[in-house]
Amino acid sequence: MRPRLPAWTALLTWKAAAFIAVMCCALAALLGALVHVSVTHQTVSEAREKALTKLGDATRAYEAGEPLPPGAGIDPDGLPGSLRDLALRGKRGSLVSDHEGRPTMWAAGPADGRAIAAEIDYTQSVRTITGLDRAIVGSSILAIGVTLIVGVFAVTRVTRRLHQTAGVARRISAGDLDARVNDPRTKDPSRPQDEVATVSGALDAMASTLQGKLQSEQRFTADVAHELRTPLTGLHAAAELLPSGRPTQLVQDRVRAMRLLTEDLLEISRLDAGNEKISPDLFRLGPLAERVVRGSGSPAEVRIVRDAFVETDRRRLERVLGNLLGNAHKHGLPPVVLTVDGPVVTVRDHGEGYPDYLVEHGPQRFRTEPRAGSKGHGLGLTIAVGQAGAIGAELTFSNAPDGGAVATLELPEAPHVEDGESGSPGDPHTD
Repeated sequence: MRPRLPAWTALLTWKAAAFIAVMCCALAALLGALVHVSVTHQTVSEAREKALTKLGDATRAYEAGEPLPPGAGIDPDGLPGSLRDLALRGKRGSLVSDHEGRPTMWAAGPADGRAIAAEIDYTQSVRTITGLDRAIVGSSILAIGVTLIVGVFAVTRVTRRLHQTAGVARRISAGDLDARVNDPRTKDPSRPQDEVATVSGALDAMASTLQGKLQSEQRFTADVAHELRTPLTGLHAAAELLPSGRPTQLVQDRVRAMRLLTEDLLEISRLDAGNEKISPDLFRLGPLAERVVRGSGSPAEVRIVRDAFVETDRRRLERVLGNLLGNAHKHGLPPVVLTVDGPVVTVRDHGEGYPDYLVEHGPQRFRTEPRAGSKGHGLGLTIAVGQAGAIGAELTFSNAPDGGAVATLELPEAPHVEDGESGSPGDPHTD
């Protein structure tokens, strides 16, 4: 198993810093090697020329029978063996080696079957090359450090703008359609735009377009619901005056369904507008769940594993639980079980379960599975999700392993409250 790298190594800033550092080190090493080789070659060449010149003077003095100059001699001690062998073969050459603890440039040539040699002190040349290498290393480290700091600063400015753009995108996906990046580069046409500014401008344009379309949809939904409400009220009153019989009952049922649909549309439009006002109250969750089941008019089993106090809007919570129970009875199979386990409420049926799209993406308006037939219009679960979000609860959907749909509502639990304490008088208690 390969070890996992720390999370910070995935950041663009650190990747850019590592890339800049590697490139600077490679460039410094290449330039340093070139300068070192060039200076070393020049220094060795100058020392070799001096040694060969001195060897020429010594050779002329030897042939003239004159004393050899200082630093020259016949088969001197310390002459490298390879250079001595070269001279005995009748050739001239030079070589750098250590002699008496110091670097020396030797030059040797033939002299009557022996080797005549001259030496030049090479210490200063070695010091020059060593000092140059140190200067190259020091300047390279300094240049790498400065380049790295400047590079990280420049990359950080870009990544900061990218993080800002990503944060705005997350706010938009969470429902804040007023969020904008507002990059100043996109406001001034005379300023050149980089890639980040282009992405920021595209995100702002997309958010504005999306906000306009959603607002138009919300206005249309609210207008249609309001326009239908008045004639439906009159139609409902007229239907109640019809003589009793099967046709009258069918008309009344359809009118009642249309009125419920209109009320659902109005509620969704209010949820979309975000104008809902929450009236929190402190109460026990178990008795409220039992009351919702009794009021639903459909059989359901209530299981209270652990009762708990919650502080939330009672009416909206009842609306959420009522919609979940109604959906379970319409689209599932009995038995329907409502379970209270602390601040968590689950509603389960034993039918075919939720569709895959609903489990993955949540409910969608006016979308029901073909197997649902004409039952429902797809707004019940949408309203439940909206009301749950309004009271600060989390509503999720899943399917039980052994079959059946499971809706889980997790409420924020109120601080510890002693038995007998409640924010609403007359609320039943359990001992």
